Amino acid sequence: MIHGLGRGVITTICLMGDLFLFGWEMVKWMITRLPPRSNLWSCMYHIGIQSIPVILITGGFIGMVLAVQSYDQFKLMHLENQIGAVIAISLVEELGPVLAAIMLAGRVGTSMSAELGTMRVTEQIDALRALGADPIHYLVVPRFLACCLLIPLLTVIADAIGILGGWFFSTQVLGVESFYYWHYSKDFVFAYDVLGGIFKSFFFGAAISLISCHRGFHCGAGAEGVGKAATEAFVYSFIVIMILDFLLGVSIVNFFHFMQSVYPGVLR
Repeated sequence: MIHGLGRGVITTICLMGDLFLFGWEMVKWMITRLPPRSNLWSCMYHIGIQSIPVILITGGFIGMVLAVQSYDQFKLMHLENQIGAVIAISLVEELGPVLAAIMLAGRVGTSMSAELGTMRVTEQIDALRALGADPIHYLVVPRFLACCLLIPLLTVIADAIGILGGWFFSTQVLGVESFYYWHYSKDFVFAYDVLGGIFKSFFFGAAISLISCHRGFHCGAGAEGVGKAATEAFVYSFIVIMILDFLLGVSIVNFFHFMQSVYPGVLR
């Protein structure tokens, strides 16, 4: 048991160190030279445009589920007209960024990992090096930039569709007045809440792209190795998203209280 624990610790430390070096190499390429536009646009189309249907479905059903789960409790307190505030604040602060990132880790992260893993197995990455092109600059940097730029935008779409889905179900099925839904949503959700969720989604996108590309580059041999790399990309991305969500959530709340104590009302 002690040997197994030590082996697990050493493996984790080596993995984190290798991931850091991989990310540092990518950052150096981003500073010195941007990738070709054709690669960047292709990645942005795959990550952004093709992910919109998944985001629309996810956001819409999240909003309706929140309406279903919240209505009975609010009705007991005769506050059912304020259900819009709960749906909106839950989506923009927490559920929208996190669930959108998890869905994109499953769709985009596993796809990138499997694609790069297949290139590793078929020696296409080695062929790029033989032709004088750096694989990290040519393959990783455009995917990283596309994730960092577009996942926050996809999060905004998920938030908006979720709020609309909650509005539709609350007003058409549960009988909540549309005026009160939007009125309380406007009163309880502030720009700081929306920006905080977008800020978190930026880090989620960076984590998804970096981890997925790293697992693809270090894929094992054969079809089994590609499948394992794709699985590891999603599992590691999910764990890191949860950790980042906690750390960033604590930081955002502390920053909010600090700013309110120094400049009261400035973040409202």
